Formats: sequence, structure tokens, C-alpha cells
Amino acid sequence: MLIDSHCHLDRLKTAPDQDALTNIINAAKARDIAYFLCVNVRQQGFIEMKQKMASFDEVFLSAGVHPLDVQDGLNVEEIERFARDEKVVAIGETGLDYFYANETKALQQSCFEQQIDLAVKVNKPLIIHTRDAREDTIDFLKRGNADSVGGVLHCFTENWEMAKAAIDMGFYISVSGIVTFKNAAELRSVIRKVPKDRLLVETDSPYLAPVPHRGQENQPAFVRDVAEFVAELRGEKYADIADYTTENFFNLFKDAARIAGR
Repeated sequence: MLIDSHCHLDRLKTAPDQDALTNIINAAKARDIAYFLCVNVRQQGFIEMKQKMASFDEVFLSAGVHPLDVQDGLNVEEIERFARDEKVVAIGETGLDYFYANETKALQQSCFEQQIDLAVKVNKPLIIHTRDAREDTIDFLKRGNADSVGGVLHCFTENWEMAKAAIDMGFYISVSGIVTFKNAAELRSVIRKVPKDRLLVETDSPYLAPVPHRGQENQPAFVRDVAEFVAELRGEKYADIADYTTENFFNLFKDAARIAGR
């Protein structure tokens, strides 16, 4: 089986109601995707996301604020309440994005630091978004003792030096459909090097649909296309990729393993 380790099911335009969302999840299951991590990006959106996912036992949740959604700062106490929900297995996605919002750099850093501290406090791993902020991302993780809870650099697009720095801290590297894009040669070279015990696969749906689905709204069923591409890229069997990325997911997200009875 496979796990979509990072998706935004609550943001799918093709799933405006529960029936449509059920169909999308069933379509993924038909391609052997057994579990899904639905990732929170806006503090104000957590409750609605939780309600939408309430009837799906195979969907885990995170709680956190994306660096492009920190305009109003954080209510850390509220996020902590969200984080203690039984289905919440991680803090995030959080991190730094200097590509799209360099003007909020200081606020992003403050919010990132607070969410790292929260992850350590509640003992849940971090889901990290990082773009054009390689040194600062690693520095904040080190200063915040994030290695004590671990986490994942999701939808990874940076260089091998950053990947190795994160791996050396016990973090995982997650690969999305971007790896299938024509202009992703450097990323492909990085993914070839990531150790088996540190690799995850994801869609980041509804964004970044992989080849051959470019132009469509991305959905969890397409994580199989990512995994098959990565298997060919690394010269491995698809079944092996599916097995060890699933094991890695449950090794990282221990609350998900407990919920799934593993």
C-alpha cells in the first residue's frame, strides 16, 4: 500500500461535498493508497477541516499555520488545543518562504519558532514548508531542538546540502509530483541520494499534479504516479518504494501508527 503523506483534502474544488470527497478517497484506495495526512495551513480553517474529515478513519490531521498565512500571527494556545486532538499527528505545515513573501520574513520566523516550540511541547513531529530559506530553516530547527521530535521537509525542492542537513537531524524528505516535471533535474539528483529510511511520497493535492496529470486538479490517487516515477528514478521496484515509504510514514508519525493499530 501507499500513503499520501501530505495533501489538502479540504481544499479540493472537485470535492465540494462529502459524497464527492468520498469518491476521491475511494478512487485513491482503488490505486492502493490506504491512508492520507490532511495538512492544516490556516488556523481559522482547522475546525472546518476536522469536520470535513470526521467520517474518514483513514485520514489523519495536522495543526499549524503555513508561512504564507501568518499575517495575523498565531494564537498558540488555540493551536495547542487543536494539536491535542486524537487525530492530529503533527504540527504544521509551518516553515519559511522567502520566495513569495520576503516582506513578512520577521513574522514568519517568529511564527516558525513558536510552532517548533509547540511541537516539542506536545511531542509531535513537524511538517516543514521551505522555499529560498535554506540556511534559516535549518538554523531555526537546530536552535529549537526540533531533532527531539523530528519531522519532514515536505514537497522538497531544495539542494542536496539542505536535504543532508535535515536528514542528519533525523528529518525525512518528502517528494511530490514536482519530481516528474521537465525542469526538475536537480531535484531528481537529490531524490536519488535520499536514503531509503528517510523518504516519503506525497501529492500536496490539490496542487502540483504530476505527469501525466498536468493541468488537472491534483488528488491523492496520483501519489501512485509519484511513487512509480521515483521507483524508476532510483532503479528500485515500485513495491519496495510502497513498502518502505509506508514504514517511514508510521515511524515518523507515531500517533498515526497508534491510530492505525500498527
